Amino acid sequence: MNMGETLGIILCCYIDPLHRCRIFGKLLLNLMDHTDIVRDLTFAPDGSLMLVSASRDKTLRVWDLKDDGNMVKVLRSHQNWVYCSAFSPDSSVLCSVGAGKSVFLWDMDKYSLIRKLEGHHNDVVSCEFSPDGALLATASYDTRVIIWDPHMGTVLLELAHLFPPPSPIFAGGANDRWVRSVAFCHDGRHIASITDDRMVRFWTIDETSPQAIAPLTNGLCCAFSTDGSFLAAGSRDGSVHFWACPKSIASLQHLCRMALRRVMSTQQVQTLPIPPRIRSYLSYQDL
Repeated sequence: MNMGETLGIILCCYIDPLHRCRIFGKLLLNLMDHTDIVRDLTFAPDGSLMLVSASRDKTLRVWDLKDDGNMVKVLRSHQNWVYCSAFSPDSSVLCSVGAGKSVFLWDMDKYSLIRKLEGHHNDVVSCEFSPDGALLATASYDTRVIIWDPHMGTVLLELAHLFPPPSPIFAGGANDRWVRSVAFCHDGRHIASITDDRMVRFWTIDETSPQAIAPLTNGLCCAFSTDGSFLAAGSRDGSVHFWACPKSIASLQHLCRMALRRVMSTQQVQTLPIPPRIRSYLSYQDL
């Protein structure tokens, strides 16, 4: 969620008028502690009402909304602006990305840094975990989306938006292919990306080429619907565009893999007494 040009976080309550309640847009909390623009907000998906805000003041702040918005922790490791953050599905890990090629993983039980992921050549502006938590997608101005194994900190797949891939020097500057946003579909197989080349791309984790491409001018952000059948994308001119997503049926193998990976890390999968080929598939090593 992009908060725009604001230093604070305002939480309001909306009551359905059909309930005949006079409260409409009641201010609940005003969280004031950042010293620069707040770029992104993300709630922990476990329903704990823990909120993380990412700011240009180089910090992430963790707020407990069950405790009147008390600020629990300030996460400091970024040396430049923080653009975006995302929780893993079980809320145990937070990914934060920002200027200066930064991709950090945080332990949200101890509020400590797990590791920094190395691989991008320019600012990283968007991130999202797969529904089973086994994959992490990050989008960067270096013209690429990288799919990581967040448990091991390794690169599994690169989705390139410029061919041939640019040198690190060219990728680190203005290249007309800045990737602005990335989103994981809830089926765990499809990914969407928004890029400055006026295109929205639909990818699958099984291929390195887009499955489908559609025109989009001045795109900034995107998100899949809950059932994965539609993609919404917002642009600089204030409009929101919708696309019907490419239809496919996930294999039983993939569904079983997702079910297993929701409860097992890569390290745990690698210790299973199963054939190496199955272990590789469950670890997404075949991407």
